[in-house]
Amino acid sequence: MSVLAFAFVIPLLGAVGIALTGKWPNLRESVTLATAVLLFGTVLQLLEPVLAGARPELVLFEILPGLAIAFKVEPLGMLFGLIASGLWIVNSVYSIGYMRGNDEKHQTRFYVCFALSLASALAIAFAGNLLTLFLFYEVLTLMTYPLVTHAGTDKARAGGRTYLAILMGTSILFLLPAVIYVWHVAGTTDFTAGGILPAGTDSGAVSVLLALFMFGIGKAALMPFHRWLPAAMVAPTPVSALLHAVAVVKAGVFSVVKVVVYVFGLDQLAGATDWLVALAGFTIVAASIVALHADNLKRRLAYSTVSQLSYVILAAAILAPLSVIGAALHIAAHALGKITLFFAAGSIYTAAHKTEVSQLDGIGRRMPWTMAAFGIGALSMIGLPPAAGFISKWYLVSGAMSQGAWLALFVVLLSTLLNAAYFLPIVYRAFFRPLSAEAEHHPHGEAPLPIVIALTFTAFGTLALFFFPDVPLALAQQLVKS
Repeated sequence: MSVLAFAFVIPLLGAVGIALTGKWPNLRESVTLATAVLLFGTVLQLLEPVLAGARPELVLFEILPGLAIAFKVEPLGMLFGLIASGLWIVNSVYSIGYMRGNDEKHQTRFYVCFALSLASALAIAFAGNLLTLFLFYEVLTLMTYPLVTHAGTDKARAGGRTYLAILMGTSILFLLPAVIYVWHVAGTTDFTAGGILPAGTDSGAVSVLLALFMFGIGKAALMPFHRWLPAAMVAPTPVSALLHAVAVVKAGVFSVVKVVVYVFGLDQLAGATDWLVALAGFTIVAASIVALHADNLKRRLAYSTVSQLSYVILAAAILAPLSVIGAALHIAAHALGKITLFFAAGSIYTAAHKTEVSQLDGIGRRMPWTMAAFGIGALSMIGLPPAAGFISKWYLVSGAMSQGAWLALFVVLLSTLLNAAYFLPIVYRAFFRPLSAEAEHHPHGEAPLPIVIALTFTAFGTLALFFFPDVPLALAQQLVKS
């Protein structure tokens, strides 16, 4: 069996193993961790060949001549695969502390669905054509639905309905017709460097097709199809981390970049993306303003994610090689920074049962590890050194300047100020305000050790990616050269 095939088999076998060991929590969670570590090790074996120029392939079966369920590992998919499989390990450690610390029900179902979601995310990362991407894009939505509705409350079910309706609705109404049209005009859906649309395709058709793809990839949360993301915050924090960092939103912006580079090609889109730059810019600023006024911590983080995702879309829409590199790097930087922030939010809830920003006065003195990690994640989202978000924003700004995209530059500057305005007050409250009288009478410390280990690891990862960006940068550079 090839390494690529083994990467898909591991999480599927892991899901079976988790289900069979559900009566024994320690064994079940050992299976989860072992599966995650084995998967990351397997994906890591693909890195060196891809960096050397190889493109490992796997064809499952052919539906029609030239139309197959097939996989091919290219640089962007390699980056997404490393992020998803690597962060699954950390999220699994975190989940053990969170699920036990909050005495969550249906833990076996949670871990099974998590494994199946990671299998779906890897299939998206390594999809060799639009048909395969579309198929597993839908599977990922279905596999994460039980995680969103995990609590089983009316509120959770309502959030799940919004999640399912928007993601399935946009993909069927917009994305599927776009895939069919590409197949019709190009005779193939295979991802190809430089794009697959025939030369001379009508500019109006290109614009309409681009709109179908951008709105059809609802997981990228481009306004107005973003409401599923804050609605899904009814889920437990490990699920929020999965949605915002490991799988779902990353599958969205990954698909956007992949379509721009491998279906259209940067040259084919010249002059066709002005509206997308404007809409992505609007989404960035509008979501930042909503986040600024949100007192609920998870809601603030959710709208921050909506804003940060559109940085990737904006970077891709600028069409400069430097900005596309920035788009790829921001997928990695946002993954590490945002998972740290959600881990910290879950840590606060587990240890102190606080959910609102206004409740966090002085909490940094009780939970210094958690809030220091939160501060590092916040620096990355703002785009300040020494956090990874600075590097991706640097490439985005450089690309915008090379193209004379002044609107994009204004958006980045304004949103950076807004990011600072809604993140830094949280850090200030935590460390520089006195504890409330209520908190003084209810002492607590840090959350359970697995939670603290996980958020500390991702915070250090956010710093490490700033100082050692070589691998993501090499993959991002290959993306624009291939």
